[in-house]
Amino acid sequence: MNTRWLLIGFLFFVFSACAQVEESKIKQHIRILSADSMQGRGTGSLGESMAASYIEKQFKKIKLEPQGDEATYLQVFPFKGGVHELATEGSAHNIIGYLNNKADNIIIIGAHYDHLGLGENGNSLEANPKGKTHNGADDNASGVAGLIELAQYFQKNKMKEKYNFLFIAFSGEELGLIGSKYFTENPTIDLSKVSYMINLDMIGRLDPATRALSISGTGTSAVWENEIKKLSTDDLKIKIDSAGVGPSDHTSFYLKNIPVLHFFTGSHSDYHKPSDDWQKINFAGEKTILQFIIKLVEDLNSTPKLTFLTTKNKSMGSARSFKVTMGIMPSYTSNDEGLKVDGVSDGRPAQKAGILTGDLIVQIGELPIKDIQTYMDALAKFDKGQTVPVKVKRNNEVVTVMLTF
Repeated sequence: MNTRWLLIGFLFFVFSACAQVEESKIKQHIRILSADSMQGRGTGSLGESMAASYIEKQFKKIKLEPQGDEATYLQVFPFKGGVHELATEGSAHNIIGYLNNKADNIIIIGAHYDHLGLGENGNSLEANPKGKTHNGADDNASGVAGLIELAQYFQKNKMKEKYNFLFIAFSGEELGLIGSKYFTENPTIDLSKVSYMINLDMIGRLDPATRALSISGTGTSAVWENEIKKLSTDDLKIKIDSAGVGPSDHTSFYLKNIPVLHFFTGSHSDYHKPSDDWQKINFAGEKTILQFIIKLVEDLNSTPKLTFLTTKNKSMGSARSFKVTMGIMPSYTSNDEGLKVDGVSDGRPAQKAGILTGDLIVQIGELPIKDIQTYMDALAKFDKGQTVPVKVKRNNEVVTVMLTF
């Protein structure tokens, strides 16, 4: 064999060995960030500050350049609402690190690290949440662990990408994307140089049976769908959504005309409850997702700065007209016709009617339900206090329950 090719092969092996995603490190980050001592990482709380310090320490260890306020990793922003019973406003922090490859353009990778604290902000789905620690292992310690490990990978990767990287851990997401919105209104880099933004929010519960991964934002650039299709394997069953607007931090960047992708392994019965703990995380599954993201970034390495495309965002528009709620967590990764229920909230109409996690809602009243869009359209047609029959598929049988909104 030609000596030159032997050398190239050896160098590739060395470079690959130096830059790897480690499952043990993913587990370490998630366990620490979702520990009881973090007190649920409520925006502006002591627990949030503890989590911020941990992330800042990791960024320093990786040797990212500080890109926050005044040559620090922290960007301070105000918020209203507070985490204490009497508080009406406070301050919180984004943590920002920069990997300078001396390139012209930038890739942003982000994840929110705040969660619901001790259940005092009204977003918990627990029946009696106050005083209970909401650890948020999947939401979103999993995304932050991915953020840190991707930063580590791209820093150690000796075959440098033709892009710079900005890694951002946002706070205030659970209160309405406050941290990411603040960053896009007060950027610490030139946003015109950003090629695209990748958002990691709840990537820790890849179902070993379905291996379903939802990627939204695929309509925000002409390259996304072809690249995702090209890189797809049996390891991940990918469901795409073209919309650039959704209930997570990528929305703030989409609204600044930046192409986005949002990675999400689906909702579950522990969503926004104290039971979202690290023991339920699929660490190997998260590693698979991070490896997919690495392949996607590297495959686009020689691509010029992406061109932004606007998308239809029907789901957000429909949400504004909701009159009632069933109190379920819909699946965003199911391919079944109907609406699969990934979680049922205690004390809400669905639970009282007898709807169970795993049920497939196929009809509400006289309205057939084929997907999440028809489900949301249906909700807009009912009033509070109204009782309707709901048909669900359960264990290959159709069951009818009576639900009162």
